[in-house]
Amino acid sequence: MDENFSLIMPIKVKPYEHQFNAFKFACEKFGLLPGSSRSRGVALLMEMGTGKTLTSIGIAGALYLSGKIKKVLVVSPLSIVCVWEQEFQRFADFPYTVTVLKGTKEDKIKALNDIDSNALQVVIVNYESAWRIEKELLSFNPDLIIADEGHKLKEARTSQSKAMHHLGNKAGYKLLLTGTVITNRELDVFSQYKFLDPNIFGDSFYAFRNKYFDMVGYGNHIPRFKNSMTNDFLMKMHSEAFRVTKDECLDLPKITEEVRYVELEPIAMKLYKNIEKDSYTQISQSEVSAVNILTKLLRLSQVTGGHLTDDEGKIFMVSKAKLDALSDIIERAKSEDKKIIVMARFVTELNDIEKLLQRKNIKYSAVRGGTKNRCEEIRRFQEDKDCSVFLGQIAAAGLGITLTAASTMVFYSLDYSMSNFEQAKARIHRVSQKENCHYIYLIAKNTVDKKILYSLRHKVDLAKTLVDDYRKGINPFQ
Repeated sequence: MDENFSLIMPIKVKPYEHQFNAFKFACEKFGLLPGSSRSRGVALLMEMGTGKTLTSIGIAGALYLSGKIKKVLVVSPLSIVCVWEQEFQRFADFPYTVTVLKGTKEDKIKALNDIDSNALQVVIVNYESAWRIEKELLSFNPDLIIADEGHKLKEARTSQSKAMHHLGNKAGYKLLLTGTVITNRELDVFSQYKFLDPNIFGDSFYAFRNKYFDMVGYGNHIPRFKNSMTNDFLMKMHSEAFRVTKDECLDLPKITEEVRYVELEPIAMKLYKNIEKDSYTQISQSEVSAVNILTKLLRLSQVTGGHLTDDEGKIFMVSKAKLDALSDIIERAKSEDKKIIVMARFVTELNDIEKLLQRKNIKYSAVRGGTKNRCEEIRRFQEDKDCSVFLGQIAAAGLGITLTAASTMVFYSLDYSMSNFEQAKARIHRVSQKENCHYIYLIAKNTVDKKILYSLRHKVDLAKTLVDDYRKGINPFQ
Protein backbone atom coordinates (compact mmCIF):
# COMPACT_ATOMS: atom_id res chain seq x y z
CA MET A 1 0.00 0.00 0.00
CA ASP A 2 1.22 3.51 -0.82
CA GLU A 3 2.74 5.01 2.36
CA ASN A 4 1.31 8.39 1.40
CA PHE A 5 -2.21 6.95 1.31
CA SER A 6 -4.58 8.71 3.70
CA LEU A 7 -8.14 8.01 4.74
CA ILE A 8 -10.87 10.49 5.60
CA MET A 9 -13.32 9.64 8.38
CA PRO A 10 -16.70 9.53 6.56
CA ILE A 11 -18.85 11.34 9.12
CA LYS A 12 -20.84 14.59 8.98
CA VAL A 13 -18.93 16.33 11.80
CA LYS A 14 -15.31 17.05 12.48
CA PRO A 15 -14.03 14.33 14.84
CA TYR A 16 -12.10 15.12 17.98
CA GLU A 17 -8.43 14.16 17.91
CA HIS A 18 -8.87 11.04 20.07
CA GLN A 19 -11.76 9.87 17.87
CA PHE A 20 -9.67 10.20 14.71
CA ASN A 21 -6.75 8.44 16.42
CA ALA A 22 -9.05 5.54 17.34
CA PHE A 23 -10.36 5.49 13.76
CA LYS A 24 -6.81 5.47 12.40
CA PHE A 25 -5.77 2.68 14.79
CA ALA A 26 -8.64 0.47 13.59
CA CYS A 27 -7.98 1.28 9.93
CA GLU A 28 -4.33 0.25 10.33
CA LYS A 29 -5.32 -3.03 11.99
CA PHE A 30 -7.93 -3.71 9.30
CA GLY A 31 -5.48 -3.01 6.48
CA LEU A 32 -6.96 0.27 5.23
CA LEU A 33 -3.84 2.18 6.26
CA PRO A 34 -0.18 1.14 6.46
CA GLY A 35 0.63 -0.44 9.83
CA SER A 36 3.02 -2.82 11.54
CA SER A 37 0.39 -5.46 12.30
CA ARG A 38 -2.98 -6.69 11.06
CA SER A 39 -5.97 -8.03 12.95
CA ARG A 40 -9.59 -9.06 12.32
CA GLY A 41 -10.67 -7.51 15.62
CA VAL A 42 -10.17 -4.20 17.42
CA ALA A 43 -11.23 -3.22 20.93
CA LEU A 44 -12.18 0.42 21.41
CA LEU A 45 -11.80 0.91 25.15
CA MET A 46 -13.40 4.35 25.22
CA GLU A 47 -15.00 5.75 28.34
CA MET A 48 -18.57 6.98 28.41
CA GLY A 49 -18.85 10.35 26.68
CA THR A 50 -15.80 10.01 24.44
CA GLY A 51 -17.69 9.03 21.27
CA LYS A 52 -17.24 5.30 20.68
CA THR A 53 -20.43 5.07 18.60
CA LEU A 54 -19.44 7.92 16.28
CA THR A 55 -15.96 6.42 15.90
CA SER A 56 -17.39 2.99 15.06
CA ILE A 57 -19.69 4.48 12.43
CA GLY A 58 -16.67 6.16 10.84
CA ILE A 59 -14.77 2.85 10.79
CA ALA A 60 -17.75 1.00 9.26
CA GLY A 61 -18.06 3.71 6.60
CA ALA A 62 -14.37 3.53 5.72
CA LEU A 63 -14.52 -0.26 5.36
CA TYR A 64 -17.62 0.06 3.15
CA LEU A 65 -16.21 2.82 0.93
CA SER A 66 -13.01 0.78 0.54
CA GLY A 67 -15.04 -2.17 -0.73
CA LYS A 68 -14.22 -4.36 2.27
CA ILE A 69 -17.72 -4.82 3.70
CA LYS A 70 -21.38 -4.78 2.63
CA LYS A 71 -23.11 -5.88 5.84
CA VAL A 72 -22.80 -4.73 9.46
CA LEU A 73 -24.33 -6.34 12.53
CA VAL A 74 -24.53 -4.15 15.64
CA VAL A 75 -25.31 -6.03 18.86
CA SER A 76 -26.03 -3.91 21.91
CA PRO A 77 -28.05 -3.84 25.13
CA LEU A 78 -31.75 -3.28 24.42
CA SER A 79 -31.76 0.28 25.72
CA ILE A 80 -29.01 1.35 23.32
CA VAL A 81 -30.57 0.00 20.12
CA CYS A 82 -32.37 3.33 19.58
CA VAL A 83 -29.12 5.20 20.15
CA TRP A 84 -27.42 3.38 17.28
CA GLU A 85 -30.25 4.11 14.87
CA GLN A 86 -30.21 7.77 15.87
CA GLU A 87 -26.41 8.08 15.65
CA PHE A 88 -26.28 6.62 12.14
CA GLN A 89 -28.79 9.29 11.08
CA ARG A 90 -26.72 12.03 12.70
CA PHE A 91 -23.22 11.04 11.65
CA ALA A 92 -23.00 8.56 8.76
CA ASP A 93 -21.75 10.31 5.61
CA PHE A 94 -22.03 7.34 3.26
CA PRO A 95 -24.88 5.30 1.74
CA TYR A 96 -26.50 2.94 4.26
CA THR A 97 -29.78 1.41 5.35
CA VAL A 98 -30.63 0.57 8.97
CA THR A 99 -32.84 -2.32 10.01
CA VAL A 100 -33.70 -2.64 13.69
CA LEU A 101 -34.77 -6.14 14.65
CA LYS A 102 -37.69 -5.93 17.08
CA GLY A 103 -41.03 -7.52 17.86
CA THR A 104 -41.50 -11.29 17.96
CA LYS A 105 -38.87 -13.77 16.86
CA GLU A 106 -40.79 -14.21 13.63
CA ASP A 107 -40.87 -10.41 13.12
CA LYS A 108 -37.10 -10.20 13.53
CA ILE A 109 -36.44 -13.05 11.11
CA LYS A 110 -38.80 -11.56 8.51
CA ALA A 111 -37.13 -8.12 8.78
CA LEU A 112 -33.74 -9.75 8.36
CA ASN A 113 -34.85 -11.71 5.29
CA ASP A 114 -36.51 -8.67 3.69
CA ILE A 115 -33.35 -6.56 3.55
CA ASP A 116 -32.50 -5.63 -0.03
CA SER A 117 -30.16 -2.69 -0.54
CA ASN A 118 -27.09 -1.77 -2.55
CA ALA A 119 -25.96 0.53 0.26
CA LEU A 120 -24.24 -0.65 3.45
CA GLN A 121 -26.76 -2.90 5.18
CA VAL A 122 -26.76 -2.19 8.92
CA VAL A 123 -28.71 -4.53 11.21
CA ILE A 124 -29.16 -3.64 14.88
CA VAL A 125 -30.26 -6.18 17.48
CA ASN A 126 -30.03 -6.57 21.25
CA TYR A 127 -27.94 -9.28 22.92
CA GLU A 128 -30.90 -11.22 24.30
CA SER A 129 -32.42 -11.51 20.83
CA ALA A 130 -29.13 -12.22 19.04
CA TRP A 131 -28.57 -15.65 20.54
CA ARG A 132 -32.20 -16.62 19.94
CA ILE A 133 -31.85 -15.98 16.19
CA GLU A 134 -28.20 -16.99 15.92
CA LYS A 135 -28.89 -19.29 12.96
CA GLU A 136 -30.55 -16.50 10.96
CA LEU A 137 -27.82 -13.99 11.82
CA LEU A 138 -25.19 -16.47 10.65
CA SER A 139 -27.12 -16.75 7.37
CA PHE A 140 -27.18 -12.93 7.11
CA ASN A 141 -23.38 -13.33 7.09
CA PRO A 142 -22.25 -9.89 8.38
CA ASP A 143 -18.83 -8.72 7.26
CA LEU A 144 -18.40 -6.49 10.34
CA ILE A 145 -19.81 -7.18 13.80
CA ILE A 146 -19.88 -4.43 16.42
CA ALA A 147 -20.31 -5.66 20.00
CA ASP A 148 -21.39 -2.61 22.00
CA GLU A 149 -20.89 -2.68 25.77
CA GLY A 150 -18.63 -5.67 25.15
CA HIS A 151 -18.31 -6.45 28.85
CA LYS A 152 -21.70 -8.15 28.39
CA LEU A 153 -19.63 -11.04 27.00
CA LYS A 154 -17.44 -11.47 30.08
CA GLU A 155 -19.05 -14.82 31.02
CA ALA A 156 -17.98 -17.29 28.33
CA ARG A 157 -20.64 -19.90 29.14
CA THR A 158 -23.74 -17.74 28.67
CA SER A 159 -25.93 -18.23 25.60
CA GLN A 160 -25.33 -14.68 24.38
CA SER A 161 -21.53 -15.04 24.66
CA LYS A 162 -21.52 -18.37 22.84
CA ALA A 163 -23.62 -16.91 20.03
CA MET A 164 -21.29 -13.93 19.69
CA HIS A 165 -18.27 -16.27 19.56
CA HIS A 166 -19.90 -18.24 16.74
CA LEU A 167 -20.83 -15.08 14.84
CA GLY A 168 -17.39 -13.61 15.42
CA ASN A 169 -15.66 -16.68 14.01
CA LYS A 170 -17.39 -16.09 10.69
CA ALA A 171 -17.06 -12.29 10.38
CA GLY A 172 -14.14 -10.70 8.59
CA TYR A 173 -13.97 -7.68 10.92
CA LYS A 174 -15.01 -7.11 14.55
CA LEU A 175 -15.21 -4.17 16.93
CA LEU A 176 -15.56 -4.59 20.70
CA LEU A 177 -16.75 -1.41 22.41
CA THR A 178 -16.51 -0.86 26.16
CA GLY A 179 -14.91 1.37 28.76
CA THR A 180 -12.69 -1.44 29.95
CA VAL A 181 -12.65 -5.18 29.30
CA ILE A 182 -11.71 -5.89 32.93
CA THR A 183 -14.89 -5.25 34.93
CA ASN A 184 -14.09 -7.08 38.16
CA ARG A 185 -11.26 -9.49 37.44
CA GLU A 186 -8.78 -10.43 34.76
CA LEU A 187 -10.79 -13.55 33.90
CA ASP A 188 -13.36 -11.26 32.24
CA VAL A 189 -10.94 -10.66 29.37
CA PHE A 190 -11.02 -14.20 27.94
CA SER A 191 -14.56 -14.35 26.59
CA GLN A 192 -14.45 -10.82 25.15
CA TYR A 193 -11.19 -11.50 23.32
CA LYS A 194 -12.41 -14.91 22.17
CA PHE A 195 -15.02 -12.96 20.22
CA LEU A 196 -12.54 -10.31 19.13
CA ASP A 197 -9.64 -12.53 18.08
CA PRO A 198 -9.15 -16.03 19.56
CA ASN A 199 -5.50 -15.93 18.45
CA ILE A 200 -4.69 -13.48 21.24
CA PHE A 201 -5.59 -15.50 24.34
CA GLY A 202 -6.53 -18.76 22.70
CA ASP A 203 -9.77 -20.65 22.31
CA SER A 204 -9.70 -22.62 25.57
CA PHE A 205 -10.79 -21.02 28.82
CA TYR A 206 -8.96 -23.61 30.89
CA ALA A 207 -5.70 -23.16 28.99
CA PHE A 208 -6.05 -19.37 29.50
CA ARG A 209 -6.79 -19.80 33.20
CA ASN A 210 -3.91 -22.20 33.78
CA LYS A 211 -1.46 -19.89 32.03
CA TYR A 212 -2.38 -16.68 33.85
CA PHE A 213 -3.80 -17.85 37.18
CA ASP A 214 -2.96 -20.01 40.18
CA MET A 215 -5.88 -21.90 41.71
CA VAL A 216 -5.92 -21.30 45.47
CA GLY A 217 -8.23 -21.55 48.47
CA TYR A 218 -10.25 -24.48 49.72
CA GLY A 219 -10.39 -27.12 47.00
CA ASN A 220 -8.30 -24.92 44.70
CA HIS A 221 -11.41 -23.22 43.29
CA ILE A 222 -10.32 -19.56 43.53
CA PRO A 223 -8.26 -18.16 40.60
CA ARG A 224 -5.50 -15.72 41.60
CA PHE A 225 -3.73 -13.81 38.85
CA LYS A 226 -0.02 -14.56 38.47
CA ASN A 227 1.87 -11.29 38.92
CA SER A 228 4.72 -12.73 36.89
CA MET A 229 2.40 -12.80 33.86
CA THR A 230 1.32 -9.15 34.08
CA ASN A 231 3.51 -7.85 31.25
CA ASP A 232 2.56 -10.65 28.88
CA PHE A 233 -1.14 -10.26 29.73
CA LEU A 234 -1.20 -6.48 29.22
CA MET A 235 0.89 -6.62 26.05
CA LYS A 236 -1.53 -9.07 24.44
CA MET A 237 -4.62 -7.25 25.68
CA HIS A 238 -3.49 -3.87 24.35
CA SER A 239 -2.08 -5.23 21.09
CA GLU A 240 -5.55 -4.99 19.54
CA ALA A 241 -6.99 -2.22 21.74
CA PHE A 242 -7.22 1.56 21.61
CA ARG A 243 -7.68 3.00 25.10
CA VAL A 244 -8.86 6.51 25.96
CA THR A 245 -10.32 8.08 29.10
CA LYS A 246 -12.30 11.30 29.41
CA ASP A 247 -9.55 13.13 31.26
CA GLU A 248 -7.08 12.26 28.47
CA CYS A 249 -9.30 13.91 25.83
CA LEU A 250 -7.88 17.40 26.02
CA ASP A 251 -9.91 18.58 23.02
CA LEU A 252 -13.27 17.57 24.48
CA PRO A 253 -15.44 20.48 25.61
CA LYS A 254 -15.88 20.87 29.36
CA ILE A 255 -19.48 19.71 28.96
CA THR A 256 -20.89 17.06 26.63
CA GLU A 257 -24.56 16.12 26.43
CA GLU A 258 -26.22 12.96 25.18
CA VAL A 259 -29.92 12.48 24.51
CA ARG A 260 -30.66 8.79 24.86
CA TYR A 261 -34.06 7.85 23.46
CA VAL A 262 -35.94 4.89 24.92
CA GLU A 263 -39.05 3.30 23.47
CA LEU A 264 -42.01 2.70 25.76
CA GLU A 265 -43.40 -0.81 25.57
CA PRO A 266 -46.34 -1.10 23.10
CA ILE A 267 -48.92 -1.38 25.91
CA ALA A 268 -47.40 1.60 27.75
CA MET A 269 -47.31 3.65 24.53
CA LYS A 270 -50.96 2.87 23.81
CA LEU A 271 -51.86 3.98 27.34
CA TYR A 272 -49.80 7.16 26.89
CA LYS A 273 -51.52 8.01 23.59
CA ASN A 274 -54.96 7.51 25.15
CA ILE A 275 -54.10 9.88 28.01
CA GLU A 276 -52.62 12.36 25.54
CA LYS A 277 -55.82 12.32 23.49
CA ASP A 278 -58.04 12.68 26.58
CA SER A 279 -55.88 15.55 27.90
CA TYR A 280 -56.19 17.47 24.65
CA THR A 281 -59.98 16.94 24.60
CA GLN A 282 -60.34 18.07 28.24
CA ILE A 283 -58.38 21.27 27.60
CA SER A 284 -60.69 22.20 24.74
CA GLN A 285 -63.64 21.86 27.11
CA SER A 286 -62.24 24.08 29.86
CA GLU A 287 -60.25 27.25 30.42
CA VAL A 288 -57.00 27.30 28.50
CA SER A 289 -54.34 28.33 31.00
CA ALA A 290 -50.75 27.50 31.81
CA VAL A 291 -51.77 25.81 35.06
CA ASN A 292 -54.37 23.67 33.33
CA ILE A 293 -52.02 22.53 30.58
CA LEU A 294 -49.10 21.86 32.94
CA THR A 295 -51.38 19.76 35.14
CA LYS A 296 -52.24 17.56 32.17
CA LEU A 297 -48.57 17.46 31.19
CA LEU A 298 -47.67 16.17 34.65
CA ARG A 299 -49.68 12.98 34.17
CA LEU A 300 -48.04 12.32 30.82
CA SER A 301 -44.60 12.83 32.39
CA GLN A 302 -45.47 10.28 35.07
CA VAL A 303 -46.23 7.71 32.39
CA THR A 304 -42.91 8.25 30.57
CA GLY A 305 -41.23 7.63 33.93
CA GLY A 306 -43.09 4.35 34.23
CA HIS A 307 -46.11 5.05 36.44
CA LEU A 308 -49.77 5.97 36.37
CA THR A 309 -52.01 7.19 39.17
CA ASP A 310 -55.62 6.05 38.78
CA ASP A 311 -58.75 7.94 39.78
CA GLU A 312 -58.58 6.43 43.27
CA GLY A 313 -55.03 7.62 43.84
CA LYS A 314 -53.40 4.21 43.47
CA ILE A 315 -50.08 4.13 41.63
CA PHE A 316 -49.32 1.42 39.08
CA MET A 317 -46.10 0.63 37.24
CA VAL A 318 -46.79 0.74 33.50
CA SER A 319 -43.30 0.81 31.95
CA LYS A 320 -39.73 -0.32 32.69
CA ALA A 321 -38.21 1.26 29.59
CA LYS A 322 -36.28 4.00 31.40
CA LEU A 323 -35.34 1.72 34.28
CA ASP A 324 -33.82 -0.81 31.87
CA ALA A 325 -31.93 1.97 30.08
CA LEU A 326 -30.60 3.27 33.39
CA SER A 327 -29.55 -0.24 34.40
CA ASP A 328 -27.32 -0.44 31.32
CA ILE A 329 -25.80 2.98 32.01
CA ILE A 330 -25.04 2.08 35.63
CA GLU A 331 -23.51 -1.21 34.55
CA ARG A 332 -21.30 0.64 32.07
CA ALA A 333 -20.17 3.10 34.76
CA LYS A 334 -19.39 0.23 37.13
CA SER A 335 -17.35 -1.51 34.45
CA GLU A 336 -15.28 1.67 34.12
CA ASP A 337 -15.00 2.00 37.91
CA LYS A 338 -16.68 5.39 37.69
CA LYS A 339 -19.18 7.01 40.02
CA ILE A 340 -22.43 8.31 38.58
CA ILE A 341 -25.27 10.63 39.58
CA VAL A 342 -28.92 9.98 38.77
CA MET A 343 -31.47 12.78 39.02
CA ALA A 344 -35.21 12.12 38.92
CA ARG A 345 -38.36 14.10 39.54
CA PHE A 346 -40.94 11.73 41.05
CA VAL A 347 -40.79 9.77 44.30
CA THR A 348 -42.05 6.64 42.53
CA GLU A 349 -39.11 6.84 40.13
CA LEU A 350 -36.66 7.22 43.02
CA ASN A 351 -38.18 4.16 44.68
CA ASP A 352 -37.78 2.12 41.49
CA ILE A 353 -34.15 3.18 41.11
CA GLU A 354 -33.35 2.37 44.75
CA LYS A 355 -34.79 -1.14 44.30
CA LEU A 356 -32.70 -1.56 41.14
CA LEU A 357 -29.51 -0.59 42.98
CA GLN A 358 -30.35 -2.91 45.85
CA ARG A 359 -30.94 -5.82 43.47
CA LYS A 360 -27.57 -5.14 41.86
CA ASN A 361 -25.96 -4.88 45.31
CA ILE A 362 -24.63 -1.41 44.44
CA LYS A 363 -23.88 0.96 47.29
CA TYR A 364 -25.48 4.37 46.91
CA SER A 365 -26.45 7.52 48.74
CA ALA A 366 -29.65 9.48 48.21
CA VAL A 367 -31.10 12.92 48.85
CA ARG A 368 -34.81 13.49 48.38
CA GLY A 369 -37.50 15.58 50.03
CA GLY A 370 -37.51 14.71 53.73
CA THR A 371 -33.93 13.40 53.89
CA LYS A 372 -32.62 14.42 57.32
CA ASN A 373 -28.97 13.40 57.05
CA ARG A 374 -28.19 15.17 53.77
CA CYS A 375 -24.61 16.02 54.77
CA GLU A 376 -23.81 12.40 55.62
CA GLU A 377 -25.33 11.15 52.35
CA ILE A 378 -23.24 13.65 50.37
CA ARG A 379 -20.07 12.92 52.38
CA ARG A 380 -20.45 9.20 51.79
CA PHE A 381 -20.75 9.65 48.04
CA GLN A 382 -17.81 12.04 47.88
CA GLU A 383 -15.45 10.10 50.15
CA ASP A 384 -16.45 6.41 50.18
CA LYS A 385 -14.94 4.72 47.12
CA ASP A 386 -17.49 1.90 47.38
CA CYS A 387 -20.47 4.30 47.21
CA SER A 388 -20.75 4.49 43.43
CA VAL A 389 -24.18 6.05 42.78
CA PHE A 390 -25.80 9.22 44.07
CA LEU A 391 -29.56 9.36 43.66
CA GLY A 392 -31.14 12.78 43.87
CA GLN A 393 -34.61 14.26 43.59
CA ILE A 394 -34.21 17.27 41.32
CA ALA A 395 -36.07 19.72 43.53
CA ALA A 396 -34.28 18.58 46.72
CA ALA A 397 -30.72 17.83 45.59
CA GLY A 398 -30.08 20.72 43.25
CA LEU A 399 -28.89 23.40 45.64
CA GLY A 400 -25.83 23.98 47.79
CA ILE A 401 -24.15 20.59 47.43
CA THR A 402 -21.00 19.41 45.69
CA LEU A 403 -20.93 16.05 43.93
CA THR A 404 -17.64 16.23 42.05
CA ALA A 405 -16.71 12.63 42.86
CA ALA A 406 -18.63 11.94 39.65
CA SER A 407 -18.43 13.62 36.26
CA THR A 408 -21.45 11.91 34.67
CA MET A 409 -25.04 12.84 35.52
CA VAL A 410 -28.14 11.04 34.23
CA PHE A 411 -31.48 12.84 34.12
CA TYR A 412 -33.97 10.02 34.49
CA SER A 413 -36.78 12.57 34.28
CA LEU A 414 -37.16 16.36 34.32
CA ASP A 415 -39.30 18.85 36.13
CA TYR A 416 -40.39 22.07 34.43
CA SER A 417 -38.21 24.49 36.41
CA MET A 418 -35.30 25.96 34.48
CA SER A 419 -33.72 27.00 37.77
CA ASN A 420 -33.89 23.46 39.18
CA PHE A 421 -32.42 22.11 35.95
CA GLU A 422 -29.44 24.45 35.92
CA GLN A 423 -28.80 24.00 39.64
CA ALA A 424 -28.85 20.22 39.34
CA LYS A 425 -26.35 20.29 36.47
CA ALA A 426 -24.06 22.55 38.48
CA ARG A 427 -23.55 19.87 41.15
CA ILE A 428 -20.77 18.28 39.08
CA HIS A 429 -19.71 21.22 36.91
CA ARG A 430 -17.83 23.12 39.62
CA VAL A 431 -14.35 24.53 40.23
CA SER A 432 -13.25 21.38 42.08
CA GLN A 433 -14.23 19.12 39.15
CA LYS A 434 -11.15 17.54 37.55
CA GLU A 435 -12.84 15.83 34.60
CA ASN A 436 -15.03 16.89 31.70
CA CYS A 437 -18.72 16.62 32.55
CA HIS A 438 -21.13 14.39 30.67
CA TYR A 439 -24.93 14.68 30.91
CA ILE A 440 -27.27 11.93 29.72
CA TYR A 441 -30.99 12.63 29.25
CA LEU A 442 -33.36 9.66 29.14
CA ILE A 443 -36.14 10.68 26.78
CA ALA A 444 -39.13 8.50 25.95
CA LYS A 445 -39.48 8.55 22.18
CA ASN A 446 -42.51 10.38 20.71
CA THR A 447 -43.58 11.84 24.05
CA VAL A 448 -43.64 15.18 25.88
CA ASP A 449 -40.17 14.42 27.26
CA LYS A 450 -38.59 15.87 24.13
CA LYS A 451 -40.52 19.15 24.35
CA ILE A 452 -39.68 19.54 28.05
CA LEU A 453 -35.97 18.97 27.45
CA TYR A 454 -35.95 21.39 24.51
CA SER A 455 -37.50 24.15 26.61
CA LEU A 456 -34.99 23.64 29.44
CA ARG A 457 -31.90 23.47 27.24
CA HIS A 458 -32.94 26.48 25.13
CA LYS A 459 -34.30 28.48 28.07
CA VAL A 460 -37.79 28.67 26.58
CA ASP A 461 -40.87 29.27 28.76
CA LEU A 462 -42.53 25.85 28.64
CA ALA A 463 -45.95 26.96 29.88
CA LYS A 464 -46.14 29.84 27.37
CA THR A 465 -45.04 27.51 24.55
CA LEU A 466 -47.76 25.00 25.39
CA VAL A 467 -50.49 27.65 25.56
CA ASP A 468 -49.29 29.25 22.31
CA ASP A 469 -49.27 25.86 20.59
CA TYR A 470 -52.86 25.20 21.64
CA ARG A 471 -54.05 28.61 20.45
CA LYS A 472 -52.43 27.92 17.08
CA GLY A 473 -54.46 24.73 16.80
CA ILE A 474 -51.51 22.50 17.64
CA ASN A 475 -51.76 19.69 20.18
CA PRO A 476 -49.39 21.01 22.90
CA PHE A 477 -48.58 17.49 24.09
CA GLN A 478 -47.04 16.40 20.80
